[in-house]
Amino acid sequence: GNERFYLPAKDMPTLKKVVDDKLHEYNETFAAMNLVLFDDAIGHVCRICRITDNPCGHALLVGVGGSGKQSLARLATFINSQDLLSILVNQSYGMEALKLDLQEFYKKAVVKPGTPQAFLMTDGQIADERFLVFINDMLSSGVIPDLFTREEYDGLFGSVRNAAKAANYSDDRDGLFAFFIDKFRKNLHYILCHSPVGDDFRIRGRKFPALISCMVVDEFMAWPRDALDGVARRFLVE
Repeated sequence: GNERFYLPAKDMPTLKKVVDDKLHEYNETFAAMNLVLFDDAIGHVCRICRITDNPCGHALLVGVGGSGKQSLARLATFINSQDLLSILVNQSYGMEALKLDLQEFYKKAVVKPGTPQAFLMTDGQIADERFLVFINDMLSSGVIPDLFTREEYDGLFGSVRNAAKAANYSDDRDGLFAFFIDKFRKNLHYILCHSPVGDDFRIRGRKFPALISCMVVDEFMAWPRDALDGVARRFLVE
């Protein structure tokens, strides 16, 4: 991952305290998430953290609506010190709007600030199946055809030339393009929250294979009884 050292957690209460502290820190910084972190939820947070901390690490969170996929993904992103990216889909949002958003995401991951980013998306935001053509290319190779014009690429290459030289990439167009894509793939982590209900999940997995082959699946099962009891007790206490 990002050159971190991992130590085994002594026990579940110790791990729970660490994640609870991070949730408290998150709630002080962003809009508060009123989460009850039972054991299964903590397991999902740890799993998403490990997936998206790796270069080219992308997470496919599969579960029915209301199972906590987005909230736990936001917390995991915060724990990994990644900036959270998202798109705002409305009636007028189409391919051109997605292209503009992706251009900004590429610039943030490579040029400024050039730090790890997490792109969180839900199946409800896939307003047009063609969105997944861009996403499939982004996941499989990092290269989306015609995302930038030649002139735009030249401007971006000028911004990363010194960093590319320092990383021992050749100082020509091919070398700079390779550095640009490699850094993007290292820094941009895609998290897709998708419901398994209906045929969409099966059809999209077949039509856009990178959604399966380039992502790690984390399946959200029905919450166990002790988790439901914990949530009920928390709200009764409050």
